[in-house]
Amino acid sequence: MKVLDFPLTRITTWFVLGIIFFYYIKIPLFISEIALALGVLLFFVSYFFSNRNRIFISSFGISTYFISFFIGGITLIAHTNSLQKSNYIHCQKAFELPTEITFVLREKLKSNSYSDRFTALIQTIEGKKHSGKIIVNIAKDSLKNSFIIGSHIKAKTILQKNNSNKNPNQFDYDKYLADRQIYAQVYLNKTEIQINKNIKKDIWYYSDCLHQRIIQNLEKSHFNPAEMNVALALILGQQQEISSDIIQDYQYSGATHILSVSGLHVGFIMLLINFILKPIPNTRKGSFIKLISILIALSFFAIISGLSPSVLRSVVMFSFLAIGNHLRRTGNIYHTLLVSMLLILLFEPYFLFDAGFQLSYIALFFILWLQPLLKKLWSPKNKIALYIWNALTVSFAAQIGAFPLCLYYFHQFPGLFFVTNIAIIPVLAFVMIAGILVMTYAVFDSPPLFLAKILEKSIYLLNQIIHSVASIKSFVILDISFNFYFLITFYLLIISIIIWLKKPDYPKLVTFMISIIVLQISFIYTKKENETKNEMIIYNAKKQTLITMCSGKNITLFTNNKSMLANPKNNILNSYLVGNFGKIKSANQIKNVLFYNGKKIFIIDSSGIYKNKIQPDILLLTQSPKINLDRVLQEIHPRIIIADASNSNTIQKKWKRSCLKKNIPFHATAEKGYYKLK
Repeated sequence: MKVLDFPLTRITTWFVLGIIFFYYIKIPLFISEIALALGVLLFFVSYFFSNRNRIFISSFGISTYFISFFIGGITLIAHTNSLQKSNYIHCQKAFELPTEITFVLREKLKSNSYSDRFTALIQTIEGKKHSGKIIVNIAKDSLKNSFIIGSHIKAKTILQKNNSNKNPNQFDYDKYLADRQIYAQVYLNKTEIQINKNIKKDIWYYSDCLHQRIIQNLEKSHFNPAEMNVALALILGQQQEISSDIIQDYQYSGATHILSVSGLHVGFIMLLINFILKPIPNTRKGSFIKLISILIALSFFAIISGLSPSVLRSVVMFSFLAIGNHLRRTGNIYHTLLVSMLLILLFEPYFLFDAGFQLSYIALFFILWLQPLLKKLWSPKNKIALYIWNALTVSFAAQIGAFPLCLYYFHQFPGLFFVTNIAIIPVLAFVMIAGILVMTYAVFDSPPLFLAKILEKSIYLLNQIIHSVASIKSFVILDISFNFYFLITFYLLIISIIIWLKKPDYPKLVTFMISIIVLQISFIYTKKENETKNEMIIYNAKKQTLITMCSGKNITLFTNNKSMLANPKNNILNSYLVGNFGKIKSANQIKNVLFYNGKKIFIIDSSGIYKNKIQPDILLLTQSPKINLDRVLQEIHPRIIIADASNSNTIQKKWKRSCLKKNIPFHATAEKGYYKLK
C-alpha cells in the first residue's frame, strides 16, 4: 500500500492544515465547534448509508477530512493559553504597576552575562489565581545561585511584554516566545525575592534533581567543565552552559544537530538496549520484555534530560518504532512516523511551527525515502568503504531534505558537512556509548575516574575535529538570501526529482520539468519584486544612527559610525540586506539634510544646531541634542518627529510630551521600532 493511500496520511495532512489555518486565521471557538458537530453528523449519516448508496461513500471520506481539519484547529485553540480567562495576559494592572506575583520555577534556561534565566508558571497576582508561563530573569551576584526547579517564589514586580523585533527582517523573538505560550518576562534581584520552603515536587522537579545529581557526580570525578558541558548537550540535550564559541564551531561545521537531542541520540540508546537484551530470544514473551525495557529506558532518558521538546519528540517517535517492531509492523515505517507526529501535535500543536520539529521530521523522512535510492548508486565490497558510503548517503539524504529549511531559517550553509559527518561518526558513536554509561553511573554515584577521563578525552577529540573543519571559513557560506517562494519551489523540485528517479516515466518527467519552470517563476517574481522596491529605513540602533535608502537591490547607507563607513556590516544591517536580496552600493557620512521621494529629512544631532527656515517634512533627532523641542517645533514646523535609539530614554519622554501638546506625530524607534518611508 502506498503511503498516500494510507488513510492516516490524509487524516494527518488535514489535521496539520487545520492547525496552520487556525494559526493564521483567528476563528472563534464556538463557530469551530458548530462546524465540527456538523461534520460529525455528516460522518455518521454517511457511515450508515454508505452500504446502500455509493454517493455516501465519497461524503464519508470528505466528512472524515472535514472533522480532522477542525479537530486540528480546535486543538490549537485549546492550547493557546492567551485565550484562557485565567491567563495573566488579561491582568492589565500587572503590566502597569508593581504587583505581588507568585510563581513556580519550571525550567532552567541558558544564562546571559547579567542574569540567570528560568521559565516559570504564574500562580497568583495580588492574591487572585492566574495562570500562564513567563520568563524569569534573576540578576547575577557574587553568591551562588540557590534556586531549584519547583521553588515557589513571591516578588513585587511589573510584568514586561516581550519585545517585538525593532528592525526589519530580524528574528521575531516575540513570536518565538508566543508560540511557546510565553507572553511576558520579569526582571528581579535576589533581594526582591521571597522563597517559600514548600517545593512543588512534580516530574520537572525530579528531572532537575537527577540532572543536578549527574552534574555533581561528574564534578567529583574532576570532569573538565568545557567537555562536561558538551557531554551534557550531546547525551542529555542540556545546552544551557555550553560556550558560544563551541556552538559556532558546530554550526560552521554542519554538526549543530548533534548538540540537540534528536533521533540520532535516541537511536544510539535503542541500539545499546537491543545489544544488552540480545540474549533474550525473539519469542512473543521475549519481544514484549524488550519492548518494555526500551520504553522504560527511553522514558528515563527523557526525564533526566529535562523533558525538553526535542527530547520528547525523539522519544515518542522511537517509542512508536519500537511498538511497531514488536507488533511485526515494520513494513511501512512512514505510518509509524505519521502516528508519532499526529500524537505529538495532538498534545502540542504549536510544535508544528518550531524549526527543530520541522527539521527533525523532514530529515528523518528523507533518510527513509531518499537514502535507499542513494545507496543503490554504489555497492562497495570493502567493509570500511561500505561504512563510509552508508554514512555519506545518510548524511546527504538528511541534508538534501533539510537544505531548503536551513537556508530559509538560518541563511547559511556549511559546505563541508559531509566531511564533518564522516569524520565524527566513529568518535560520536564511542562518545554516545561511553556517555550513556557514564551518565547512568552518575545518577547513582560518582563515576570511576578512568571512565570519566575516557569520555572527557573523547569529547575533546570530537571538539578538535569540529573546530578544524569549522576553521576553514571559505567553505562556510553565510548571509544567503532565501525567501518563502524559494522554500516551496525548491521542495517541489526536490520531491519531483526523487519521484522521477525512483520510477521514471513520462508523466513524472513532465512534473519534474514543470517544477523547474515554477522555480524559475519564483526567481523571476522575486527579482522583479526586489528591483521595484524603493524605501528609506531609519533603524533602531543603540549609540549610533543608521539610515538606508533602497533602490532595487542597491542600498545607500548613511551613518555616523566611522567603522561602518570602512566596513558597512553589522547584524542589524545584514538582516535587512539578506531579507531584501540587497547589497551596499555606498556608505556615506550622515548629513544634516537628506531628501527622499520628494520629502525633506532634517537631522539635529548632538550639536543641537538647526536653521529656522528649514521647514522639513521629517525631523530626525539623534545623539540626545540639548534643544528646547517646543521652540524647535514652533520655528521649523515639521510634520513628524522621529527619535532613534541613540537618544537617552529620559529626553525622549520629554520630546513625546512636547509633540502631544502640538499634536505632531512622534515615532521613537526604541518604542515602536524602525521607521519606513516609501
